[in-house]
Amino acid sequence: MKLEIPGMTCGHCKATVERTIIDIDSAADVEVDLERRTARVVTTAPAEAILNALRAEGYPATVTG
Repeated sequence: MKLEIPGMTCGHCKATVERTIIDIDSAADVEVDLERRTARVVTTAPAEAILNALRAEGYPATVTG
């Protein structure tokens, strides 16, 4: 899935997003594009679980593809 994460603006944000997703699915493949403020995530976890966890960390995200 592709996520749009508008609040992600720095390296710390990127690390938090990656860690949050990996905490849900340790086998997830996460590629964060800080410049575009997007993340590509390959996971078996439900999208809602990822979105809820990111929101809880202060990074509301939307699925764009």
